[in-house]
Amino acid sequence: MKRDVDYVVQNGEVVIVDEFTGRLMVGRRYSDGLHQAIEAKEHVKVERESKTLATITFQNYFRMYKKLSGMTGTAKTEETEFQGIYNLDVVQVPTNKPMIRQDMNDVIYRSKKGKYKAVVEEIIKRHETGQPILVGTVSVEVSELLSHMLDMRGIQHEVLNAKQHAREASIVAQAGHYGAVTIATNMAGRGTDILLGGNPDFLARRTMRQEEIPEEIIEAATGFNENVSEEVLEARKHYQELKAEYKKTTDVEHDKVVAVGGLHIIGTERHESRRIDNQLRGRAGRQGDPGSSQFFIALEDDLMRLFGGERIQPLIERLGMDEDTPLEAGMLTKQIENAQKRVESRNYEIRKHVLQYDDVMNQQRGVIYGQRHQVLRGEDMQGVVATMRDALIDEACTRFLAGEKNSEWDLNGLKDYLERLCVPHGYIDANKDAFAGFRKEDAAEFLKKASARFYEEREQEITGLGIDMRKLERNVLLRAVDMRWMDHIDAMDQLRDGIGLRAYAQRDPVNEYKLESYDMFEEMVHLIREDTVRYLYQIRIEKAPERQATARVTATNQAAEGGAPVQRQAARINARLNSRPTVNNGPVQQPVKVGKKVGRNDPCPCGSGKKYKNCCGRNLGAGES
Repeated sequence: MKRDVDYVVQNGEVVIVDEFTGRLMVGRRYSDGLHQAIEAKEHVKVERESKTLATITFQNYFRMYKKLSGMTGTAKTEETEFQGIYNLDVVQVPTNKPMIRQDMNDVIYRSKKGKYKAVVEEIIKRHETGQPILVGTVSVEVSELLSHMLDMRGIQHEVLNAKQHAREASIVAQAGHYGAVTIATNMAGRGTDILLGGNPDFLARRTMRQEEIPEEIIEAATGFNENVSEEVLEARKHYQELKAEYKKTTDVEHDKVVAVGGLHIIGTERHESRRIDNQLRGRAGRQGDPGSSQFFIALEDDLMRLFGGERIQPLIERLGMDEDTPLEAGMLTKQIENAQKRVESRNYEIRKHVLQYDDVMNQQRGVIYGQRHQVLRGEDMQGVVATMRDALIDEACTRFLAGEKNSEWDLNGLKDYLERLCVPHGYIDANKDAFAGFRKEDAAEFLKKASARFYEEREQEITGLGIDMRKLERNVLLRAVDMRWMDHIDAMDQLRDGIGLRAYAQRDPVNEYKLESYDMFEEMVHLIREDTVRYLYQIRIEKAPERQATARVTATNQAAEGGAPVQRQAARINARLNSRPTVNNGPVQQPVKVGKKVGRNDPCPCGSGKKYKNCCGRNLGAGES
């Protein structure tokens, strides 16, 4: 995990950076102690490990919708995944106007140092013509390195990364200005159009903000709602005037930018996913505008090092290239795209594998959340509690009354288990003779009736204290489900971490996971029943003692003469109350600190080595200390 790549440190906190969008994921934390390890590494406060309350994969979350569809400019490269996971087809819609953007071949360098030098030279060359440039980087670190290199060359530019997240819209909106240079991480531009020559809508909004018009008024003024106040109508008129004024300037500038070739995109690295590269390229050449794009690549880049370098490196060495000499060929661009396809395929297989495991969890999730919804909707849980109790008694009888003869039954084990759960203490011992003539089914029925009577008594006792028994049942059941479900999520994570080792024994890890998780789920359901029934049967509710205001008792003489304990206590309270100073509207006296008196010629207690009169006591009078 690298700082300014995978995370940033802000206000003494480690904040994760989304690898695809470059945006900050505030509030998200890594699990399994990883976040704490990063906090220790960065010398910030190490927060406590968080507890997972619920978990779901994006795929299963989306599949909960009855209808699923979407629109994006970069779906074609992920067509296999849409079809395989969501059963969705990808349909390409033709562009509104012909796309005339020029996508140039990738330029490859031996080292990152040579690549970044070439990027800066390319920026300077195009900047001199006035062509606006958008530079895409894969991390905060690279964007700041390029920014520093441009500063050294005196090139005015804007930087957009996770650290300037709040200014995203303002930076992107003006990236199409004549002569603008913008460095951006993968977040570049979603939600804000890069218009060649500048965005008059944004310029008008910015001016209104500078005039200190409230944000809500600006939002209403730029909308189309007719049922608004006079203030909004005035602001709308002002906005239209500003926009029309700025549009004159941006239209002139638009023609200038078109004349120099439109927006030029520079990619400083190929991403693992072609979709992200296409997003960056797609910032230029919109709505029939001219534009161009080119990627600069080093053999030291992660993608090349891990997936493409073994084929290209020998070619580079045969040509005897140094770090500043570029290699540009359509064949290499093809080779890089093949490397990206391999990575995408691998990532898809990983996501598909995760989904197979989550499908198992998804069935369990349905059962648990179905039960929670019953509770949260306020349904009567009395029947559910009775079913849980009867199921526990049946299980206990199966376990402890397993022998064919009554003499082989473990009545002591049955007693210890059920009397801690839902049967009155001493009940089984008192009815040992009856058990001698029972079959296992009769014993279970006998215990169920006794438990039901005991529950009625408990309900009368609790209701007598003014507590709604139905509400108590819902609260207890909800608490038991939540606590056990949280533990089950952790246990399932640990199971998934190690289940892959079963493949060494020629067993399918997914099937093994299904079998193991079923047993774990059954165990969790059993524990939920036990917790719920035990709480409801064994809970002891005590009324909080009511505090009564006690009048001052004039029984001091009786207390002094050895009166009754209550009278003595009242006398002590009265004495304490009477000894307190009364509060008036005069100046409040500060408490006087009484300690050992320090002489004027004694060493000062502050430890300075000076005499008291020359140090802390120099402002006191001769008679004070």
